[in-house]
Amino acid sequence: MKIAVDAMGGDYAPSVVVEGAVWAARELGISIILVGDKARVEDELAKHDWKGLPISIKHASEVVGMDESPGQALRKKKDSSIKVCFELVKSGEAGAVVSAGNSGAAMAAGIFVLRNLKGVDRPAITVIMPTKKEPVVLLDAGGNVDCKPVHLVQFALMGSVYARYILKKNNPTIGLLSNGEEEGKGNELTRETHEILKNSSLNYLGYKEGRDIFTGEVDVVVCDGFVGNVVLKVTEGVLEAFSYMLRDEIMASLPAKMGYLLAKGALKNVKKKTDYAEYGGAPLLGINGVGIISHGASNAKAIKNAIRVADECVKNRVNRHLLEELEKNHDLQKLCGRQPLQYAEER
Repeated sequence: MKIAVDAMGGDYAPSVVVEGAVWAARELGISIILVGDKARVEDELAKHDWKGLPISIKHASEVVGMDESPGQALRKKKDSSIKVCFELVKSGEAGAVVSAGNSGAAMAAGIFVLRNLKGVDRPAITVIMPTKKEPVVLLDAGGNVDCKPVHLVQFALMGSVYARYILKKNNPTIGLLSNGEEEGKGNELTRETHEILKNSSLNYLGYKEGRDIFTGEVDVVVCDGFVGNVVLKVTEGVLEAFSYMLRDEIMASLPAKMGYLLAKGALKNVKKKTDYAEYGGAPLLGINGVGIISHGASNAKAIKNAIRVADECVKNRVNRHLLEELEKNHDLQKLCGRQPLQYAEER
């Protein structure tokens, strides 16, 4: 199945997007449709040895800018590269979308073009966070800033499925992000969600504080999109600041430089574990298809890995497993005051 890649999305598009797509096609053997201005995409492809690679081009005459209103842009720009990507999935010409463009527009296009999976009220942006142990799934990372308990419960279920089938976690553990681990902590949203998850069949371990995200004690961390996006951006800022501080200290003296040479291998491994480019992109879980939202500043390596993540989601049939779990977990539906779901096919 082909992956539709938004060639015009991102701060450095189309050059780094095309380069990353060529890497993915060559190194991973993934078939790709580059969607965007055909002439510009062809100019970028000409810079690479892509003869014989499974890459094709789908022309799209418009681009959604990073600072445009998602809803207005999608209504006015019917032939935008983001929208055309999701339409390729709807028609069956592609199995997934990868975009480093306007994240709000990518989320809106996924919802309006593909619709939500049956039983999912709101899709969630899902990110992988580095920890002392294995990576942890965090959702929602910015898709829904105002949530109800039923939404967080659905996020928990979706995160559990993703951790099981993509990260290969057996019976993933789930934590609810709060300002303390005690029963009385949290706000009205987290307290109501906590009571529902406590009585569910999910492997729920209770409240977790922000620092617990990086210990690796749970496999899935659940929160609303406002909190999740703050966590994500703070983490990015801290890692960047630490990198600059470490560099300044190393350059400050000869002994520090010598110490760096001795620890270079270990520092390189740490940098790799905390590099967002290694994780590629954030799946938009809950839409009736596969959509991967990448960082706007993605480099070619990040694009390549986002395409890899999209391919893994398609091959592991994440949406089919989501539907099966939604149907199976009637207890969650009842606890949220919902009627049990009827089975529905995924795209």
